[in-house]
This record gives sequence, C-alpha cells and structure tokens, in this order.
Amino acid sequence: MIELDEVAYSYGGDALLTAMSLSLAPGSFHFLTGPSGSGKTTFLKLCYGALVPTEGQLRLFDTDIRDLNRDGIAHLRRRVGVVHQDCQFLDHLPVTENIALPLTVSGQSVAEHGGNLGELISWVGLGARAQALPPELSGGERQRVALARALIQSPDIVLADEPTGNVDWEMSQRLLRLLVELNRMGKTILIATHDLSLIRAAKAHVQARVLRISDQRLKLAGADL
Repeated sequence: MIELDEVAYSYGGDALLTAMSLSLAPGSFHFLTGPSGSGKTTFLKLCYGALVPTEGQLRLFDTDIRDLNRDGIAHLRRRVGVVHQDCQFLDHLPVTENIALPLTVSGQSVAEHGGNLGELISWVGLGARAQALPPELSGGERQRVALARALIQSPDIVLADEPTGNVDWEMSQRLLRLLVELNRMGKTILIATHDLSLIRAAKAHVQARVLRISDQRLKLAGADL
C-alpha cells in the first residue's frame, strides 16, 4: 500500500532522511519511534503525499507519487486518514461539522454520509458531545475528534502522529484500543510515537512491527524495546 525504495528527503540542501526502504502491507500494524526531531513527522508527510522525496521512489497504492499532479495526489489521499499531532479544528463549528470537514472540502455530500457520521461519533465515544465546540473539549476528546475526522472517508490506511502525546495513560490506552480495533477491521495502521510504554502495551493486543528513525535512516527496532 505504501512502498519506499531508497527514499531520501532534503530541505534547503540539508539531508533530513536518507536511504529509507519500507513496505506497508494491507492490514499491517506499525509503530514509528525515534527521538524528537529525528524526522517522524516528515516521514509521515512523505507517506501521505504532503512531501515528495528528493531521491528514491515512493509508491502509494502502486502509483509513483512523482507521476501524480496535485489533483491525483488529493484523490489518493482520500484513502489515507491522518491524525495530526496539533489537532487543529474550526472553533466555531461543533464536533459533527469538524469531523465532516474532509467531506465538505472534497465536495462530497455530508447528507449521504449522515448515518456513517453518527455511527463514527458514537464509536469514538463522543455521542454526548456531538454538538460541543472544540474549545469545550478535553484533550482526550479532541484526540478522538481528530481520529474520527481521519476516518470519515473510510480510508485504507491510518497514519497517526503522536496521537497520545497530550493525554493521560488511561486515555492513551483507550485511543490505542480504537486503533487496534481498526486494524482488526483490515485497516493498515502506522503510529509515530516517542512513548515506548505505549508500544509495549500494544504488544499484548496486536502483532506490530516497530520501526525507528536513527541517524537519518529507518531501521527495524530491536526486540528488547
């Protein structure tokens, strides 16, 4: 679904990531770890087409990202749900409309997805907060809104950038269970996190491959993680 072959990314002449090769198979579950500033967010941006490699080949759903124009990338990105680290919302819109924003932006009918929207809001445990405004939400509620928004277009792949970074342990476990459940539904999951305890906790619930960015390169993490 996502294939990288000797991919590198440089900015302003400075190499940020080099010689990365990886294949994310359908239905697989991956963690991506590494110290702050190692390039985890940059790597995720490459995976959903927000950035284009400066070297190597990156294929998204068997299509080389370089062969796509802006519209082509936008079309493929509908199949990739992204939970961003900063969780930005439109504060004047309620939870339901913030979750439905990807539909609105892509010109799809929100009414046609009304049933799915209601089910999705209930699935992430926000049924009672559907009409709340973002400033009224707790950190955990905001993360669940972000997850629901990433899922509204029924993506094949879910990429999550530090989804538990601003919540307590109990909420991080709740979010992890939602992501594990998505994987059991057949979704490919890639979670970028610096929280090694989250990775250890996940091993009891899912067969996960752990990747690490170190010295600008992507490596398979050791079993003692």
